[in-house]
Amino acid sequence: MMWPASEKLMEDYKTSEKSASWLAKLFPSLVYYPRAFFVVLNAARMAEKGLYDRAAWASSSRGITRALEGSGVQMTIKNVAVLKKLDSPCVFVGNHMSTLETFVLPAIIQPHLDVTFVIKQSLIEYPVFKHVMQSCDPVVVNYSSPREDLKTMLTGGVERLQKGVSMVVFPQGKRTTGFDQEKFNSIAVKIAKRAGVPVVPVALRTDAWGSDGWKVRDFGKIRPQCPVHFEFGEPMQIEGNGRDNQAELAEFIGSRYRKWTEDSPIPQQW
Repeated sequence: MMWPASEKLMEDYKTSEKSASWLAKLFPSLVYYPRAFFVVLNAARMAEKGLYDRAAWASSSRGITRALEGSGVQMTIKNVAVLKKLDSPCVFVGNHMSTLETFVLPAIIQPHLDVTFVIKQSLIEYPVFKHVMQSCDPVVVNYSSPREDLKTMLTGGVERLQKGVSMVVFPQGKRTTGFDQEKFNSIAVKIAKRAGVPVVPVALRTDAWGSDGWKVRDFGKIRPQCPVHFEFGEPMQIEGNGRDNQAELAEFIGSRYRKWTEDSPIPQQW
């Protein structure tokens, strides 16, 4: 099956192998990007008019997800039941591989919980797309000063959590094809501890959306040969200094990532 058009995802999900046309199998990027641009353009028009609410964001994200599936990308999403258990905002913490997770996670999470992201400055500067991201009230960092970025994430993250809006945080900051647990920093744990909310690990593999764009690195080739995975872990309340929680988060994400890449190795050309 393909992603449901209007329903919230209530159970584990896997894309049908028959979701792509023969044209998409030959030219996945050519099929995907016009469809994706149409979705983003409509969303931007709504955002400029002040009409782009969170339901619209979830709808746009579903549209992007269906466009990816229509280009041959196969998605597997596990342990969605976690989202039904949450009765408060939380900090979702995951590894960061590509632009795909920023576009797709709202389709999964937003129907259950209001959510936003910690994002880099450039994402709110792209033509058209900036209107969409600005309307979702993200926490914006520029990676020029780690100290200032930490302060921005802590203050901005806690403010949104106190308003009932969950956060998606990628502690790696920049996208990478690997996962080094030693470099997986504890910012998400710090935000959750300060706000008094749980953390939820999200392991992902999203290299089906390449980071090899010609003029804009974020918009690279679509590679259906790379399976997409999302898996949610169980919510954790931060205990003590949070070190044990941090280790558990990193181990959950690292173990899933290793399995997925062993089953289907990442292509040499990223």
